[in-house]
Amino acid sequence: MKTRLIGAAATAVLLLGAGAAIPAAAAPNDAHDLDLTLLATTDLHGRVLNWDYFSDRAYSDRAGDKVGLASVASVVDEVRAEVGDDRLLVVDNGDAIQGTPLSYYYAVQEPVHETGADHPMAAAYAAIGYDAQVVGNHEFNYGLDLLDAYEDDLGFPLLGANVVDAETGEPAFDPYTLVTKKVKGHKPVTVGILGLTTPGSMIWDKANVEGELEFRDMVDAAEEWVPEVRAAGADIVVVLSHAGTGASSYDESIAPPENATAEVARKVPGIDVMVVGHSHLDKPSEVVVNEVTGDEVLLTQPYRWGSTVSRVDLSLEKVTGQWDVADAEASAIRTAGYPESPEIVDLVAEQHETTVAYVNQVVAQSTEELSAVTSRYEDTAIIDFIQQVQTDAVAGSLAGTAYADLPVLSIAAPFSRTAVFPQGDVTVRDIAGLYIYDNTLQAVTMTGAQVKEYLEYSAKYYATVPSGGTFDPEAHTGAGGTPDYNLDIIAGVEYELDLSQPVGSRVENLVLSGGAELAADQEVVVAVNNYRRSGGGGFPHIASAPIVYDEQKEIRQLLIDWAQERGVIDPADFADESWWLTVDGVRVG
Repeated sequence: MKTRLIGAAATAVLLLGAGAAIPAAAAPNDAHDLDLTLLATTDLHGRVLNWDYFSDRAYSDRAGDKVGLASVASVVDEVRAEVGDDRLLVVDNGDAIQGTPLSYYYAVQEPVHETGADHPMAAAYAAIGYDAQVVGNHEFNYGLDLLDAYEDDLGFPLLGANVVDAETGEPAFDPYTLVTKKVKGHKPVTVGILGLTTPGSMIWDKANVEGELEFRDMVDAAEEWVPEVRAAGADIVVVLSHAGTGASSYDESIAPPENATAEVARKVPGIDVMVVGHSHLDKPSEVVVNEVTGDEVLLTQPYRWGSTVSRVDLSLEKVTGQWDVADAEASAIRTAGYPESPEIVDLVAEQHETTVAYVNQVVAQSTEELSAVTSRYEDTAIIDFIQQVQTDAVAGSLAGTAYADLPVLSIAAPFSRTAVFPQGDVTVRDIAGLYIYDNTLQAVTMTGAQVKEYLEYSAKYYATVPSGGTFDPEAHTGAGGTPDYNLDIIAGVEYELDLSQPVGSRVENLVLSGGAELAADQEVVVAVNNYRRSGGGGFPHIASAPIVYDEQKEIRQLLIDWAQERGVIDPADFADESWWLTVDGVRVG
């Protein structure tokens, strides 16, 4: 396959809004030439409408992007009208059912697998007319019963060639699907769509998949299944790869590589196009050369949440009676200029309103405004709120056990820079805006030495401040691209991080809260979310530490319950300044 990347000027032509004409595909010269168009989305994360449930208004960002399947639907409708349904395929690259209060509500509050209601994301995908989807890692967050119900609601194949039944070794999902397009005057063309997903799910959702599912190496699975797809009659092979192209976030001795998309393209012959996801990047067009054949494989990654739709235009030619890809071009269509489809808006209107009402329930009164804006570089009361709730839940559960007398520490990270509890009414929405992930609470035992090593690893989030220099939150946080959610703060101890010291030698004056010594061999209980405890982020010791608490309780719901039971959120009940940044031993701020 010869692939040509479009230039910047050509790309600009394709980034059009509603009402603008996308350049029509060239008409085929004769029955030996045929054009097909592939539209792809990825990482919608529960977004049907262009709505921010945390701020209770239409979504907006600095880039001017829109989100949600309702706007995607308008893009699909326009391209379908342009090229014809007989020349169009529409696919999604996974991570569909987790990420907003809408998807949370119908997984936990009124779970569709118990009520029999249609999953709002599945209903929207089906109405748009998708041909296939691959399972993303977040599809496993709510357990397999919910995923089964979602799959039933889709009405089109949910793929996962490298996901197998742990007992039988057989595929747990359809490995691939064949879509045949019949264009008048042309021999039918069959597109094989193969699904691969990151093996990291076996770490991040261990509680839901262990003993049920196994995740094979993506390259190994592709080497097995791509020839089978071809043998089954596919003229063109598209791989939906819910994985990025970079390094793994975890130890690869625990699970196969997390982001193996480029490796699949390089090592496995017979692939024409790969849709990339998981890493939330806006990369509409990239080419990888296959090391076996020398052919070019076109990679396209739509931007997350439906902000863009990848458009891949395929020029086919018939060679010895078989269709082959002569040329492929990929571009991004931004959904910002497209209206929301009234059909999709109406389809989920009732579920949307139910979710809005849920998140706007008042659960408590806050005695003062509590903000998370500075949480990444100083101790804040709003993070201490999370720590207190986690500590209370674990300590209460361990009362009367062999661990009752051990100090209980708690780990939390600043997930949101915009979270705030206003003075006065605090709603479910406010708490969900603080704790944006659907993590459950666990607890393990660690030693004092392990806690220190853990903090040293976390401290790599900060850039080094030269001796005598001044700490700048904008310049010295997020070092090396480390996200805020990988800055772990530990409560139940007091400590300082000296940023003038190199990574690995920053933790100083580490003691238990109140000043008691934390000996290197002292055993402590550490409350932590399931994602981190399972190895997410690659923090030391935590994944192998003995588990002493796992009641499968969602941390967000624990926060809501704690506030609701008391009716008042008063920092006097939980605020505890216990960690500081320093430069040359002098505290910052």
